[in-house]
Amino acid sequence: MLRKKLAVLLAATMVVASIVGCGSAEEAAAPATDSAEEAAPADDAAAAADDGAAEEAEPAAASGELITVGIINNDPNESGYRTANDKDLKETFTEENGYSASFAYSLKNDEQITAAQKFIQDGVDYLLLSAADTSGWDSVLKDAQDAGIRVILFDRTIDADESLYEASIVSDMAKEGETAVNWLKGQGLDEYNVIHIQGVMGSAAQQGRTGALDAAVEAGEMNIVTQQTAEWNAEKAQQIVQSVIDSGESFNVIYAENDDMAKGAVAALDKANISHGVGKDVIVMGFDCNKWALEELLAGNWNYDGQCNPFQSSYIDEVIKTIESGGTISEKVIIMEEKGFDATTITQEDVDTYGI
Repeated sequence: MLRKKLAVLLAATMVVASIVGCGSAEEAAAPATDSAEEAAPADDAAAAADDGAAEEAEPAAASGELITVGIINNDPNESGYRTANDKDLKETFTEENGYSASFAYSLKNDEQITAAQKFIQDGVDYLLLSAADTSGWDSVLKDAQDAGIRVILFDRTIDADESLYEASIVSDMAKEGETAVNWLKGQGLDEYNVIHIQGVMGSAAQQGRTGALDAAVEAGEMNIVTQQTAEWNAEKAQQIVQSVIDSGESFNVIYAENDDMAKGAVAALDKANISHGVGKDVIVMGFDCNKWALEELLAGNWNYDGQCNPFQSSYIDEVIKTIESGGTISEKVIIMEEKGFDATTITQEDVDTYGI
């Protein structure tokens, strides 16, 4: 295909020049379930990715115009954030917008890598990646580069040389954690006894939101009652908090790294008749700004929610269109604007504007 040849030639030219720099879409792998352990097996994901890409290839070949993209994401059922993120991508990467898109989902890094390898074999034009883990991607990204396939990261960063991808459209997870912990420090508690419920270990979101709290603990400003991963899952979070309650250990802060886990934690508090929210016994903190979570803030049942912007597809589309037109990407890393919300100041307008 002439467009593909031109794209490969452009890729080579851009590398020499050191240029820096998500309808009709079939799922390339069976959607993962709510937990990482139950995610689709790698072989099944790879086979599905192969079938999906093959089905999508015909329109592109026939028209000679559609840009083929392989999109690797986390399980869309993982959280309200991920559901919104997946919907946003599917609404942008359509044939009407000039794309032929295939999707693969998993919460496991090795399964995502297998899906990426299949997309590379299928010869997609762009590989869009929200990595389950920050490490282990160098080899597959080098394979993509050798094949003339552009890689664009979204939502999550990875530990790889910047020369291996065109752009990274992400949240500043470390800043999200810092904003939340600074807010918590500002509450002026006599002591901070924190139940820390982490997301999937190794993910950029987990690392960023954990880092600031760990620093506060190391500085002697806070005490960790327990620190465990619930892998973004509400039921697992509820079990963690219930275990602490059963132990009789004192706590006054729930720091959950997403809204669903905060919801699970609150379920355990409610079951034990422990008050929570503004002016109550336990401060509840979450992340992602699901609309229902912001409504909990507005009602005073939760105390804080950190925004994580799921709408990256328009940024990605702009990057691709810039590359396709022969332009250059001015910024390698594109940071999404985000904020934190306090239950004492949040308004209905905030809920309507920022809730996902």
